[in-house]
Amino acid sequence: MGALGLGAQYGVLLPFSRRHESEADVIGLRLMADAGFDPRASVTLWENMQAAGGGAQPPTWMSTHPSQGQRMAGLQASMPEAVARFDRARQAGRTPNCPRP
Repeated sequence: MGALGLGAQYGVLLPFSRRHESEADVIGLRLMADAGFDPRASVTLWENMQAAGGGAQPPTWMSTHPSQGQRMAGLQASMPEAVARFDRARQAGRTPNCPRP
């Protein structure tokens, strides 16, 4: 029974969670672009997260989240649509003014 539980955890639940996280990344990318934030900053954020983490990550198959490299690749794949949305938002006058702390 325990092996079945582990099989379900690592074979079904974790990959499903990673898919949800990847979907959430793309939705967030669209939302930030629609609000007038430059979506290209999302990749920079993950580059900074990767550098700050020193590369220490659990194996992907044991994680509830995609690896940082997978996240950046997914964001890059969605970037053309996001940049087009960003351009439309800027043309519509959406220019957020969030000062850096």
